[in-house]
Amino acid sequence: MKLQAVTAAAGPLLVVHGGAGPLRADLSRPESLTGRQDGLRQALAAGWRVLAAGGSALDAVQAAVEALEDHPLYNAGRGSVLSSQGVVEMDAALMDGRDLRAGALCGARRLRNPIRAARRLLEEGRVFSEARAVEDWLAARGLVLQDPDWFRTEERAAQLAAAQAGGHVLLDHAGAAAPARDDDAGTVGAAARDAAGDLAAATSTGGMTNKPAGRIGDSPVIGAGTYADNRSLAVSATGVGEAFIRTVFAHELEARVRLGGQSLEEAVSAALERVAEVGGEGGCVSVGRDGAALAFNSQGMYRAWVDPAAGRWGLAIFGEDELQGGPLADLLV
Repeated sequence: MKLQAVTAAAGPLLVVHGGAGPLRADLSRPESLTGRQDGLRQALAAGWRVLAAGGSALDAVQAAVEALEDHPLYNAGRGSVLSSQGVVEMDAALMDGRDLRAGALCGARRLRNPIRAARRLLEEGRVFSEARAVEDWLAARGLVLQDPDWFRTEERAAQLAAAQAGGHVLLDHAGAAAPARDDDAGTVGAAARDAAGDLAAATSTGGMTNKPAGRIGDSPVIGAGTYADNRSLAVSATGVGEAFIRTVFAHELEARVRLGGQSLEEAVSAALERVAEVGGEGGCVSVGRDGAALAFNSQGMYRAWVDPAAGRWGLAIFGEDELQGGPLADLLV
């Protein structure tokens, strides 16, 4: 397992991920690598812009995830992978650590920004909904709907054709059932702490290529792929959804911190070990009272962070090698 920590006992803090898995293949396609790096930087900048202006952690994680939903190389929003029926079925969740309010939805086919829909559900107190049952209701309240074909990209269509020809279901992590591909990662998420010390987390995904109709992973499941509580931490996970659900990953992590007294790093390590015990791999980004942790037990994880103590931002995929980064003052330029 690889774990990276950011120490910051006070003030705004932001971490973002773009999926975990066997990502070495990305290095063979410079345009894909550059595009993903640019997308992560855009997402980090969108979220940090909110926090730097004194905005809430909830607004910051929503802004970061929306930026990645609009990026076609990530498996969320436009550019989501296609199900066995050749359509997108998108899931998303958002949670506010101040009062444990949450909004989540699954199976969206027409919502341009599922995380924005999750925010509306949070505000309405609806918590968890099947998306197609509420898409028209959300549209009447100002959310943008698109025709399902708008979400399809040539790359995702080709990926589905290859998966169906080989009889594979391709998770974000690719796994043993199929060869690793550079487009097998892409679930997106963010965790943040604002100037008031409030925490929030958000996650959005298209799931897995060629997935059975109606399959739901961990991303929209509060306590599995997404969780936030001001008393402990905020976390967004990515990886083999079934394993993260079975181990109730996000709440396991939160309970280790709040009830077990573990540090964020200790809790993340133990919770990911539990995921591995049931055959899963992936990672998470998390923010707590004393800093942040970015960790994964897969080959790599697209991730970006703000380090306010060092006055820098960074972006990495494997280990702790900083592939991009610079002064924090330059992030919003």
